[in-house]
Amino acid sequence: MEHRYNHHNRRKYSLKVHIVLVTKYRKQLLKDIVADSLKQKIYDISNAKGYEILAIETDKDHLHILLSYDTTDKVCNIVKILKQESTYYLWTQYPNLLRKHYWKKKILWSDGYFACSTQDVSLTTIQHYIENQG
Repeated sequence: MEHRYNHHNRRKYSLKVHIVLVTKYRKQLLKDIVADSLKQKIYDISNAKGYEILAIETDKDHLHILLSYDTTDKVCNIVKILKQESTYYLWTQYPNLLRKHYWKKKILWSDGYFACSTQDVSLTTIQHYIENQG
């Protein structure tokens, strides 16, 4: 059970988030080599920033990521970094493809995102644990 938590500078934590990013106008661009390139870039960004990718998959017009992150990170900043760096990368790799779908350069993702915190134990288990303290 102890191995489920991260330890760093007197902190013990287990923070995980499920993030969903959707392409602008729901364009179905995340297929084949583009999807593979995107996933590799997300892994590269995550490794550089200290996030741990637990699961990642694309489905034509959206990307699902389950990642673990540090207490000093904010989900909104993680999303911002992932969107910015992946957009720039894919525009450098596939400019002709993206130019066909987006009139304005450097667009890939819709403005919003979905994020949901997750944990290894259920809400009921945590409530029971808290209620039985003391």
